[in-house]
Amino acid sequence: MTVSASRVSLLRWLRRQLRQPAPLREHLEAAVHNDDPQEAKRVLERMEFSDAQRRHVRSLIDAWEDERGG
Repeated sequence: MTVSASRVSLLRWLRRQLRQPAPLREHLEAAVHNDDPQEAKRVLERMEFSDAQRRHVRSLIDAWEDERGG
């Protein structure tokens, strides 16, 4: 399975920013692993991120969607 650069960036960012495992972080990681950007967006809305963090993660998800053509 080929993993896009955006998905790798998103996973790395999540692991750096959210060092402690938490249900929402794990759910977001699962969405990335399962190639489900729509679920990732839904989970993102429930996470406690600053506006800047939320914009950054959203831009990574958007780039991921662009890479997969949709």
